[in-house]
Amino acid sequence: MINKDYIILIIGMGLVTFIPRWAPLFFLAKRKLPDVVVDWLDLIPAAILSALLLPELVTAGIPRELDIFQPRLLVAIPTFAFALKTKSLGGTVIVGMLLFWLSGKIM
Repeated sequence: MINKDYIILIIGMGLVTFIPRWAPLFFLAKRKLPDVVVDWLDLIPAAILSALLLPELVTAGIPRELDIFQPRLLVAIPTFAFALKTKSLGGTVIVGMLLFWLSGKIM
């Protein structure tokens, strides 16, 4: 039989995950946000992606040290250029994987 504490824990985790996603939709769905706020919100995905990717692309080793001549960074630059030019998510993934594979064969 499942312990009552586990059920409470799972329900609590679900609420903590659900409420931050639901609250903005509920409270802001029928309101017109100022353009400056909408423009600022549009930048959040790019900022999060940059914060996740950049340390992985420019640091290496334990402890982490700056290393800008990594194959991952050399692959990311043309992949990023392809993404900007084509705006194709699928194409960008394929180009990135292909370039990463080629860099492994060459280096």
